[in-house]
Amino acid sequence: MKNILDCTKDELASWLKEQDIRPFRVNQIFKWLYIRQADSFEQMTDLSKDFREKLADHFYLKRLVIDDKQVSADTTEKFLFQLEDGQYIESVLIPTKDHFTLCVSSQVGCAQNCKFCLTARGGLVRNLTVGEIIAQIRDARNYLIKKNIEPLKLSNIVFMGMGEPLANYNNLLKSLSIILDSDNGLKFASRRVSVSTCGIVPKITQLGKDSPVNLAISLNATNDEIRSRLMPINKKYPMSQLLEACRTFIIKPRNKITFEYILMKGVNDSKEDALRLIKLLAPIKAKINLIPFNQCKELEFKSPSKKEISDFLQILLDHNLTAITRKSKGDDILAACGQLKAKLY
Repeated sequence: MKNILDCTKDELASWLKEQDIRPFRVNQIFKWLYIRQADSFEQMTDLSKDFREKLADHFYLKRLVIDDKQVSADTTEKFLFQLEDGQYIESVLIPTKDHFTLCVSSQVGCAQNCKFCLTARGGLVRNLTVGEIIAQIRDARNYLIKKNIEPLKLSNIVFMGMGEPLANYNNLLKSLSIILDSDNGLKFASRRVSVSTCGIVPKITQLGKDSPVNLAISLNATNDEIRSRLMPINKKYPMSQLLEACRTFIIKPRNKITFEYILMKGVNDSKEDALRLIKLLAPIKAKINLIPFNQCKELEFKSPSKKEISDFLQILLDHNLTAITRKSKGDDILAACGQLKAKLY
């Protein structure tokens, strides 16, 4: 039996055709799943009883199990979800003044072994299914409903949780088709959905052709020596290849590629690093998110001082780069950038 959340509209339409059921039923089912937040097929009352029973015979519909929830001092909330096979993932609900952003996981663990990331320490267990990706968003909106908050206030999605999204490419694309469905899907605007990658170059190029979402690159260094030490993926796809893929990435005229740069004291935070970063990104429509390293006992790196961070940012601004220092939220509950680990170790 299949999780109905694993189905794209096309896949569900194909099944309906096999059952000799008219294809317009797809939109009704999607509306129940993603707008009305149905918990069972029995609730889909504009479908005949026979059809509901047929759906229940072929599919199942379940919520993720919230094993734990933590709330940060800044009101960021981290959910520990237990999956059907007993594995765990984490998602982070981040409040801002007028909306929420959900940080979504794409894998149980991660194979990329970035040295500054807790998720990497557990290795890769498996890819998430489409249904497991989508359920994080669907269930987060349901959580807001239960708190009497308008569910569409959750308007931004960032694939920056556990795992490398582009290493789970097919399921990512299928998930995006449901996330971006403005009729009866999850109704997110493409400009409000970002996919972050450590730098799987062929998939970056493909994503630009396959989806209109925003691209974010986890860069974190200004030469191959340091980046390869921090991020082993750089040995396979060095910076010259990565930056060329970014330069030719298909984006809308007003959009820019976000480059995430985690500042680590004595590693990549010098004036020379800042000047190299300016030169590297000059040919690219880029904006830079400087992220002070989120210190934790498991990892050796330290964050630069506030002055060092400010000085680094000012060099970028003085050279007319679009750059901000991004204050990580939820670091007191290990919900900030690079801190998600679930129960991997």
